[in-house]
Amino acid sequence: MTISEDVWRNVINDMAKLSGPEEDFNQDSADSKHTVDCENLESLYLDLARSRNEAGVVLAQMGQSLDGRIATESGHSHYINGQESLDHLHRLRALVDAVIVGVETVVLDDPRLTTRRVEGPSPARVILDPNGRLPETASLLHDGAAPVYVVRRGGTQPVQTAGTETLFLESEASEGGIGPHSVLSELRRRGMRSILVEGGGRTISRFISAKALDRLHIMVAPLLIGSGRAGLSLPVIETLDDAVRLKSRRFDLGGDTLFECQFLSDDEFSAKE
Repeated sequence: MTISEDVWRNVINDMAKLSGPEEDFNQDSADSKHTVDCENLESLYLDLARSRNEAGVVLAQMGQSLDGRIATESGHSHYINGQESLDHLHRLRALVDAVIVGVETVVLDDPRLTTRRVEGPSPARVILDPNGRLPETASLLHDGAAPVYVVRRGGTQPVQTAGTETLFLESEASEGGIGPHSVLSELRRRGMRSILVEGGGRTISRFISAKALDRLHIMVAPLLIGSGRAGLSLPVIETLDDAVRLKSRRFDLGGDTLFECQFLSDDEFSAKE
């Protein structure tokens, strides 16, 4: 699917509201102010819109603390990041065809995965639920805001909620989950080429490990949790030669910092050196 001029205009109009300084969400005094990097963020959104209109893009986003946590031990995460980061997330949703989350995110947070904070259409919602754990009471199954697809492995039961489609895909023998590339292929077959992988940490980690992502947005909040759920968990490596290589840009999002990262191939990394 290509992005329309109306959708792009909505994103730009929403950005225009951020022309002045914004209050820090965890400010210590009434005088504490932070700004949003509007001009550069506009170029970032334009870049994503172009990618969507051309070959499509697979983007993941994660909000975390300074010490790399996305939630407490109990799973509480509302909210690590500030209001500007939440607006950024909703703009990303407006610029993609579909948003993917793992079923654990739905169980813990009951998200709606819409664009209610900004102008623009809500994407299709895709839930990775290989073993049929999705609660029947999940809000996104009943709000009618956008199509819902639940991805399950063969042999499980379909979701019975009206307006929800169950996609049955083969699971990977090694983990019992459904491979990221299988999910993306099925979505592309249905015309969804620009995809946002929104969470949780294990889902995003699996997409990184499978080399299924083009870009990664990490929003870092000035917050120390100290213990809890780590953002990313990738396979153990012996040397830094095996580390995932990224090209990054940095943006101010109120009190948070956004790192926009593009994955580099081995050839691209060698050329950069």
